[in-house]
Amino acid sequence: MIQAVYIHIPFCHEICHYCDFTKNYYNETVADQYLDALHKEMHMYIGNEKKKVRTIYIGGGTPTSLSDKQFRRLLSIVNQYFEVSANLEFTVEANPGEFSQEKMKMLQQFGVNRISLGVQVLDDEFLKMLNRNHKVIDVERTVEGLHQNDMHNISMDFIYALPNQTLEHFHHTLKQAIGYNLPHYSAYALQIEPKTVFYMRYKKGKLSKPPEEIEALMYETLVEEMEIAGLHHYEISNFGKPGFESQHNLTYWDNQHYYGFGAGAHGYLANKRIVNLRPLNHYMKRIAEGEKPVLHEELITKKEKIEEEMFLGLRKSEGVSIQRFYDKYDLNIEDLYKYEVEMLKTKGWLEEVNGYLRMTKDGKLFGNDVFSSFLLEEGVKI
Repeated sequence: MIQAVYIHIPFCHEICHYCDFTKNYYNETVADQYLDALHKEMHMYIGNEKKKVRTIYIGGGTPTSLSDKQFRRLLSIVNQYFEVSANLEFTVEANPGEFSQEKMKMLQQFGVNRISLGVQVLDDEFLKMLNRNHKVIDVERTVEGLHQNDMHNISMDFIYALPNQTLEHFHHTLKQAIGYNLPHYSAYALQIEPKTVFYMRYKKGKLSKPPEEIEALMYETLVEEMEIAGLHHYEISNFGKPGFESQHNLTYWDNQHYYGFGAGAHGYLANKRIVNLRPLNHYMKRIAEGEKPVLHEELITKKEKIEEEMFLGLRKSEGVSIQRFYDKYDLNIEDLYKYEVEMLKTKGWLEEVNGYLRMTKDGKLFGNDVFSSFLLEEGVKI
Protein backbone atom coordinates (compact mmCIF):
# COMPACT_ATOMS: atom_id res chain seq x y z
CA MET A 1 0.00 0.00 0.00
CA ILE A 2 1.34 3.43 -0.97
CA GLN A 3 1.84 5.49 2.18
CA ALA A 4 3.65 8.64 1.02
CA VAL A 5 3.21 11.50 -1.45
CA TYR A 6 5.81 13.91 -2.82
CA ILE A 7 4.63 17.04 -4.70
CA HIS A 8 7.12 19.27 -6.54
CA ILE A 9 6.65 23.03 -6.90
CA PRO A 10 9.41 24.22 -9.25
CA PHE A 11 9.21 27.99 -8.75
CA CYS A 12 11.75 30.30 -7.11
CA HIS A 13 12.17 34.06 -6.95
CA GLU A 14 15.94 33.55 -7.19
CA ILE A 15 17.93 30.56 -8.44
CA CYS A 16 20.54 29.40 -5.92
CA HIS A 17 24.03 28.98 -7.36
CA TYR A 18 24.33 25.36 -6.15
CA CYS A 19 20.85 24.04 -7.03
CA ASP A 20 20.28 21.38 -9.70
CA PHE A 21 16.65 20.57 -8.86
CA THR A 22 13.88 21.24 -11.37
CA LYS A 23 13.20 24.97 -11.00
CA ASN A 24 12.02 28.08 -12.87
CA TYR A 25 11.77 31.74 -12.02
CA TYR A 26 8.34 32.45 -10.60
CA ASN A 27 5.76 33.68 -13.10
CA GLU A 28 2.18 34.11 -11.91
CA THR A 29 0.54 32.96 -15.15
CA VAL A 30 2.81 29.94 -15.56
CA ALA A 31 2.31 29.02 -11.92
CA ASP A 32 -1.47 29.02 -12.43
CA GLN A 33 -1.08 26.78 -15.46
CA TYR A 34 1.25 24.49 -13.51
CA LEU A 35 -1.30 24.06 -10.71
CA ASP A 36 -3.90 23.15 -13.36
CA ALA A 37 -1.56 20.47 -14.69
CA LEU A 38 -0.67 19.21 -11.22
CA HIS A 39 -4.37 18.85 -10.42
CA LYS A 40 -4.91 16.81 -13.59
CA GLU A 41 -1.87 14.61 -12.92
CA MET A 42 -3.13 13.71 -9.46
CA HIS A 43 -6.52 12.80 -10.93
CA MET A 44 -4.83 10.48 -13.42
CA TYR A 45 -3.38 8.45 -10.56
CA ILE A 46 -5.94 8.89 -7.78
CA GLY A 47 -9.29 9.31 -9.53
CA ASN A 48 -12.31 10.43 -7.51
CA GLU A 49 -11.66 8.47 -4.32
CA LYS A 50 -9.52 10.07 -1.61
CA LYS A 51 -6.42 8.10 -0.63
CA LYS A 52 -5.23 7.53 2.91
CA VAL A 53 -1.48 8.00 3.32
CA ARG A 54 0.95 8.48 6.22
CA THR A 55 2.99 11.38 4.87
CA ILE A 56 2.69 14.24 2.39
CA TYR A 57 5.68 16.38 1.44
CA ILE A 58 5.52 19.50 -0.75
CA GLY A 59 9.00 20.45 -1.91
CA GLY A 60 10.74 22.37 -4.64
CA GLY A 61 11.87 24.75 -5.81
CA THR A 62 10.15 26.89 -3.26
CA PRO A 63 6.47 26.18 -2.50
CA THR A 64 6.20 29.46 -0.60
CA SER A 65 7.16 31.37 -3.76
CA LEU A 66 3.53 30.92 -4.84
CA SER A 67 1.13 33.79 -4.17
CA ASP A 68 -1.17 33.43 -1.17
CA LYS A 69 -4.07 32.62 -3.50
CA GLN A 70 -2.03 29.98 -5.34
CA PHE A 71 -0.73 28.49 -2.10
CA ARG A 72 -4.32 28.12 -0.86
CA ARG A 73 -5.26 26.44 -4.13
CA LEU A 74 -2.32 24.03 -3.88
CA LEU A 75 -3.33 22.96 -0.37
CA SER A 76 -6.96 22.63 -1.50
CA ILE A 77 -5.90 20.29 -4.33
CA VAL A 78 -3.95 18.12 -1.90
CA ASN A 79 -6.95 17.95 0.43
CA GLN A 80 -9.16 16.95 -2.50
CA TYR A 81 -7.15 13.80 -3.23
CA PHE A 82 -5.76 12.77 0.15
CA GLU A 83 -7.22 12.26 3.61
CA VAL A 84 -5.52 14.83 5.81
CA SER A 85 -5.80 13.74 9.43
CA ALA A 86 -4.14 14.54 12.74
CA ASN A 87 -1.84 11.52 12.62
CA LEU A 88 -0.52 12.41 9.16
CA GLU A 89 2.87 14.09 8.76
CA PHE A 90 2.26 16.90 6.26
CA THR A 91 5.39 18.90 5.44
CA VAL A 92 5.85 22.03 3.35
CA GLU A 93 9.26 23.38 2.39
CA ALA A 94 9.63 27.12 2.87
CA ASN A 95 12.13 29.91 2.43
CA PRO A 96 12.61 32.35 5.31
CA GLY A 97 11.23 35.74 4.37
CA GLU A 98 8.70 34.35 1.89
CA PHE A 99 6.28 32.96 4.45
CA SER A 100 3.51 35.56 4.70
CA GLN A 101 1.19 35.71 7.69
CA GLU A 102 -1.64 34.63 5.40
CA LYS A 103 0.26 31.48 4.39
CA MET A 104 1.05 30.73 8.03
CA LYS A 105 -2.65 30.94 8.90
CA MET A 106 -3.48 28.44 6.15
CA LEU A 107 -1.31 25.70 7.62
CA GLN A 108 -3.64 24.43 10.33
CA GLN A 109 -6.69 25.00 8.14
CA PHE A 110 -5.37 22.56 5.54
CA GLY A 111 -3.66 20.08 7.87
CA VAL A 112 -0.01 21.07 7.40
CA ASN A 113 1.82 20.22 10.63
CA ARG A 114 5.51 20.37 9.72
CA ILE A 115 7.69 23.00 8.05
CA SER A 116 11.12 22.47 6.51
CA LEU A 117 12.99 25.78 6.40
CA GLY A 118 15.71 26.14 3.77
CA VAL A 119 18.17 28.23 5.79
CA GLN A 120 21.48 26.83 4.38
CA VAL A 121 23.79 29.10 6.40
CA LEU A 122 23.40 31.75 9.10
CA ASP A 123 25.65 34.44 7.66
CA ASP A 124 24.42 37.23 5.37
CA GLU A 125 27.59 37.32 3.26
CA PHE A 126 27.49 33.59 2.66
CA LEU A 127 23.77 33.75 1.86
CA LYS A 128 24.56 36.39 -0.77
CA MET A 129 27.30 34.14 -2.21
CA LEU A 130 24.76 31.30 -2.53
CA ASN A 131 22.29 33.75 -4.15
CA ARG A 132 19.71 33.14 -1.44
CA ASN A 133 17.09 35.90 -1.23
CA HIS A 134 16.80 35.95 2.56
CA LYS A 135 18.93 37.22 5.44
CA VAL A 136 19.51 35.89 8.94
CA ILE A 137 16.92 38.30 10.37
CA ASP A 138 14.32 36.65 8.09
CA VAL A 139 15.05 33.29 9.68
CA GLU A 140 14.40 34.72 13.13
CA ARG A 141 11.17 36.41 12.05
CA THR A 142 9.90 33.30 10.24
CA VAL A 143 10.54 30.97 13.17
CA GLU A 144 8.90 33.46 15.52
CA GLY A 145 5.89 33.85 13.19
CA LEU A 146 5.44 30.08 12.88
CA HIS A 147 5.52 29.69 16.65
CA GLN A 148 2.93 32.44 17.02
CA ASN A 149 0.71 30.46 14.64
CA ASP A 150 1.13 27.28 16.75
CA MET A 151 3.53 25.66 14.29
CA HIS A 152 6.34 24.13 16.35
CA ASN A 153 7.36 21.09 14.30
CA ILE A 154 10.03 22.91 12.31
CA SER A 155 13.08 21.50 10.58
CA MET A 156 16.05 23.65 9.60
CA ASP A 157 18.13 22.61 6.59
CA PHE A 158 21.65 23.88 6.07
CA ILE A 159 24.75 23.22 3.95
CA TYR A 160 28.38 22.98 5.02
CA ALA A 161 31.76 22.74 3.26
CA LEU A 162 30.87 25.95 1.41
CA PRO A 163 33.48 27.89 -0.59
CA ASN A 164 35.81 29.77 1.79
CA GLN A 165 34.10 28.26 4.84
CA THR A 166 36.36 27.42 7.76
CA LEU A 167 35.73 24.89 10.51
CA GLU A 168 35.33 27.76 12.96
CA HIS A 169 32.73 29.45 10.77
CA PHE A 170 30.73 26.24 10.46
CA HIS A 171 30.94 25.67 14.21
CA HIS A 172 29.53 29.14 14.78
CA THR A 173 26.68 28.44 12.34
CA LEU A 174 25.93 25.21 14.19
CA LYS A 175 25.74 27.00 17.53
CA GLN A 176 23.39 29.60 16.06
CA ALA A 177 21.16 26.94 14.50
CA ILE A 178 20.93 24.87 17.67
CA GLY A 179 20.12 28.07 19.54
CA TYR A 180 16.69 28.10 17.86
CA ASN A 181 15.92 24.92 19.83
CA LEU A 182 14.07 23.32 16.94
CA PRO A 183 13.06 19.64 16.98
CA HIS A 184 14.80 18.71 13.72
CA TYR A 185 17.88 19.66 11.67
CA SER A 186 19.33 18.43 8.38
CA ALA A 187 22.85 19.21 7.19
CA TYR A 188 24.47 18.26 3.90
CA ALA A 189 27.96 18.82 2.51
CA LEU A 190 27.92 21.01 -0.61
CA GLN A 191 27.93 19.03 -3.84
CA ILE A 192 29.00 20.91 -6.96
CA GLU A 193 26.47 19.69 -9.52
CA PRO A 194 26.59 20.10 -13.33
CA LYS A 195 24.52 22.89 -14.92
CA THR A 196 24.80 25.11 -11.85
CA VAL A 197 26.53 28.47 -11.43
CA PHE A 198 28.92 26.94 -8.92
CA TYR A 199 29.84 24.20 -11.40
CA MET A 200 30.70 26.74 -14.10
CA ARG A 201 32.84 28.69 -11.65
CA TYR A 202 34.49 25.49 -10.44
CA LYS A 203 35.38 24.44 -14.01
CA LYS A 204 36.97 27.87 -14.57
CA GLY A 205 39.02 27.55 -11.38
CA LYS A 206 37.11 30.38 -9.71
CA LEU A 207 35.57 28.31 -6.91
CA SER A 208 36.88 25.67 -4.55
CA LYS A 209 35.59 23.72 -1.56
CA PRO A 210 37.40 23.19 1.74
CA PRO A 211 39.83 20.23 1.73
CA GLU A 212 38.34 16.78 2.39
CA GLU A 213 39.95 16.59 5.82
CA ILE A 214 38.24 19.86 6.85
CA GLU A 215 34.91 18.61 5.48
CA ALA A 216 35.33 15.43 7.57
CA LEU A 217 36.05 17.54 10.67
CA MET A 218 32.93 19.61 9.94
CA TYR A 219 30.86 16.42 9.85
CA GLU A 220 32.35 15.18 13.12
CA THR A 221 31.64 18.57 14.70
CA LEU A 222 28.08 18.45 13.38
CA VAL A 223 27.44 15.05 14.97
CA GLU A 224 29.04 16.03 18.29
CA GLU A 225 27.14 19.31 18.64
CA MET A 226 23.79 17.76 17.73
CA GLU A 227 24.25 14.94 20.22
CA ILE A 228 25.24 17.41 22.96
CA ALA A 229 21.99 19.28 22.19
CA GLY A 230 19.98 16.08 22.70
CA LEU A 231 19.19 15.51 19.02
CA HIS A 232 19.17 11.88 17.87
CA HIS A 233 21.43 11.19 14.90
CA TYR A 234 18.95 8.90 13.17
CA GLU A 235 20.26 9.20 9.59
CA ILE A 236 23.60 10.24 8.11
CA SER A 237 22.54 13.87 7.58
CA ASN A 238 19.49 14.16 9.86
CA PHE A 239 19.00 14.84 13.55
CA GLY A 240 15.81 15.00 15.56
CA LYS A 241 14.37 15.05 19.03
CA PRO A 242 12.58 11.80 19.94
CA GLY A 243 9.34 11.58 17.96
CA PHE A 244 10.33 14.28 15.46
CA GLU A 245 12.20 12.16 12.91
CA SER A 246 11.07 12.86 9.33
CA GLN A 247 8.53 10.12 8.67
CA HIS A 248 8.38 11.03 4.99
CA ASN A 249 12.11 10.62 4.44
CA LEU A 250 12.03 7.36 6.38
CA THR A 251 9.71 6.09 3.63
CA TYR A 252 12.59 6.56 1.18
CA TRP A 253 15.21 5.05 3.48
CA ASP A 254 12.96 2.07 4.23
CA ASN A 255 12.68 1.51 0.45
CA GLN A 256 8.88 1.82 0.45
CA HIS A 257 6.56 2.90 -2.39
CA TYR A 258 5.45 6.53 -2.83
CA TYR A 259 3.70 8.84 -5.28
CA GLY A 260 5.68 11.59 -7.02
CA PHE A 261 3.75 14.46 -8.62
CA GLY A 262 5.03 17.47 -10.55
CA ALA A 263 7.76 18.36 -13.04
CA GLY A 264 10.89 16.28 -12.47
CA ALA A 265 9.30 14.38 -9.57
CA HIS A 266 10.29 10.79 -8.85
CA GLY A 267 7.84 8.10 -7.75
CA TYR A 268 8.09 4.42 -6.79
CA LEU A 269 4.92 2.54 -7.68
CA ALA A 270 4.20 -1.15 -8.39
CA ASN A 271 7.91 -1.97 -8.28
CA LYS A 272 8.68 0.71 -10.88
CA ARG A 273 10.82 3.81 -10.49
CA ILE A 274 9.03 6.61 -12.33
CA VAL A 275 10.63 9.88 -13.39
CA ASN A 276 8.52 12.79 -14.67
CA LEU A 277 9.47 15.18 -17.45
CA ARG A 278 11.57 18.06 -16.08
CA PRO A 279 10.96 21.06 -18.40
CA LEU A 280 7.71 22.73 -17.36
CA ASN A 281 6.46 23.18 -20.92
CA HIS A 282 7.01 19.48 -21.69
CA TYR A 283 5.38 18.42 -18.42
CA MET A 284 2.31 20.62 -18.97
CA LYS A 285 2.02 19.75 -22.68
CA ARG A 286 1.98 16.02 -21.96
CA ILE A 287 -0.80 16.45 -19.38
CA ALA A 288 -2.78 18.69 -21.75
CA GLU A 289 -2.66 15.78 -24.19
CA GLY A 290 -4.34 13.60 -21.57
CA GLU A 291 -1.27 11.50 -20.80
CA LYS A 292 0.80 10.97 -17.67
CA PRO A 293 3.91 13.21 -17.81
CA VAL A 294 6.36 10.32 -17.48
CA LEU A 295 9.87 10.64 -18.90
CA HIS A 296 10.72 7.01 -18.22
CA GLU A 297 9.77 4.03 -16.07
CA GLU A 298 12.18 1.40 -14.85
CA LEU A 299 11.10 -1.97 -13.51
CA ILE A 300 13.16 -2.69 -10.39
CA THR A 301 14.55 -6.23 -10.34
CA LYS A 302 14.97 -8.25 -7.15
CA LYS A 303 18.73 -7.68 -7.39
CA GLU A 304 18.23 -3.90 -7.56
CA LYS A 305 15.69 -3.94 -4.71
CA ILE A 306 18.19 -5.75 -2.50
CA GLU A 307 20.99 -3.33 -3.36
CA GLU A 308 18.73 -0.34 -2.67
CA GLU A 309 17.59 -1.93 0.60
CA MET A 310 21.22 -1.93 1.73
CA PHE A 311 22.20 1.51 0.37
CA LEU A 312 19.16 3.26 1.80
CA GLY A 313 18.87 1.28 5.03
CA LEU A 314 22.50 1.84 5.97
CA ARG A 315 21.91 5.59 5.82
CA LYS A 316 19.85 5.17 8.99
CA SER A 317 21.74 5.02 12.27
CA GLU A 318 19.81 1.90 13.29
CA GLY A 319 20.86 0.28 10.02
CA VAL A 320 19.25 -2.63 8.17
CA SER A 321 17.08 -5.10 10.08
CA ILE A 322 18.34 -8.63 9.41
CA GLN A 323 14.89 -10.10 10.13
CA ARG A 324 13.04 -7.55 7.99
CA PHE A 325 15.45 -8.19 5.12
CA TYR A 326 14.74 -11.94 5.37
CA ASP A 327 10.98 -11.34 5.50
CA LYS A 328 11.09 -9.18 2.36
CA TYR A 329 13.49 -11.22 0.23
CA ASP A 330 13.59 -14.73 1.77
CA LEU A 331 17.35 -14.35 2.03
CA ASN A 332 19.79 -14.01 4.92
CA ILE A 333 21.98 -10.92 4.62
CA GLU A 334 24.98 -12.65 6.15
CA ASP A 335 24.73 -15.52 3.65
CA LEU A 336 24.24 -13.28 0.62
CA TYR A 337 26.92 -10.79 1.69
CA LYS A 338 29.15 -13.05 3.80
CA TYR A 339 32.47 -11.76 2.45
CA GLU A 340 31.39 -8.09 2.34
CA VAL A 341 30.01 -8.08 5.88
CA GLU A 342 33.11 -9.71 7.34
CA MET A 343 35.41 -7.38 5.40
CA LEU A 344 33.57 -4.26 6.56
CA LYS A 345 33.46 -5.49 10.14
CA THR A 346 37.22 -6.10 10.02
CA LYS A 347 37.76 -2.55 8.79
CA GLY A 348 35.65 -1.26 11.65
CA TRP A 349 33.06 0.25 9.31
CA LEU A 350 30.16 -2.11 10.03
CA GLU A 351 28.73 -3.71 13.16
CA GLU A 352 25.79 -5.86 14.19
CA VAL A 353 23.69 -4.50 17.07
CA ASN A 354 20.34 -5.87 18.28
CA GLY A 355 19.59 -7.64 15.03
CA TYR A 356 20.61 -4.73 12.78
CA LEU A 357 23.62 -4.24 10.54
CA ARG A 358 24.71 -0.63 10.81
CA MET A 359 27.63 1.59 9.94
CA THR A 360 29.99 2.58 12.72
CA LYS A 361 31.05 6.15 13.37
CA ASP A 362 34.13 5.60 11.19
CA GLY A 363 32.03 3.80 8.57
CA LYS A 364 29.88 6.89 8.08
CA LEU A 365 32.97 8.82 7.02
CA PHE A 366 33.45 6.28 4.22
CA GLY A 367 29.77 5.80 3.39
CA ASN A 368 30.17 5.58 -0.38
CA ASP A 369 32.78 2.83 -0.01
CA VAL A 370 30.47 0.94 2.34
CA PHE A 371 27.49 1.28 -0.02
CA SER A 372 29.45 0.15 -3.09
CA SER A 373 30.43 -3.03 -1.25
CA PHE A 374 26.81 -4.18 -1.48
CA LEU A 375 26.57 -4.06 -5.27
CA LEU A 376 25.83 -7.60 -6.41
CA GLU A 377 27.63 -9.16 -9.37
CA GLU A 378 25.59 -9.68 -12.52
CA GLY A 379 24.15 -13.20 -12.71
CA VAL A 380 24.27 -13.84 -8.98
CA LYS A 381 21.53 -16.28 -7.97
CA ILE A 382 18.98 -14.69 -5.66
